[in-house]
Amino acid sequence: MGSLRGAGGGSGGDYSEAERVRSVDAEEACALLSSGRHKYLDVRMWEDFEKGHVAGARNVPYYLSVTPSGNEKNPQFVDQVAALYATHDPIIVGCRSGVRSKLATANLAAAV
Repeated sequence: MGSLRGAGGGSGGDYSEAERVRSVDAEEACALLSSGRHKYLDVRMWEDFEKGHVAGARNVPYYLSVTPSGNEKNPQFVDQVAALYATHDPIIVGCRSGVRSKLATANLAAAV
C-alpha cells in the first residue's frame, strides 16, 4: 500500500534509515491510522485524489503529470510536505500501486 516515514523508536531525531522508512500493507496502514498517531499523505495526482482517498488524507502529488513521453516530478514536493508535517511526524505515504509512494518516501528521507 505504501511506505511509513517517521515511525522510528529512537530518541530525539536520531533515527536510522530502517527506523524512518519501511513498507506497510493495507491492513497495517489501517491499524496505524486507527491508532490516531499516524497521518496519511496521498502522493497521487490531484485528479486521482479527488476521485477518492483515505479519510483525513492530505494530498501532495509526487508527479504533476504522467504522459507516454515521461513523468514530470513536482519540483516543490519536499517543501509542500514540509509545510504540512514536521520532519519526524509519523506519516504513511501512499498512492495507487506503491511505486510513487516509495519514490516519494525516499525523497523525503533524503531531505532530512
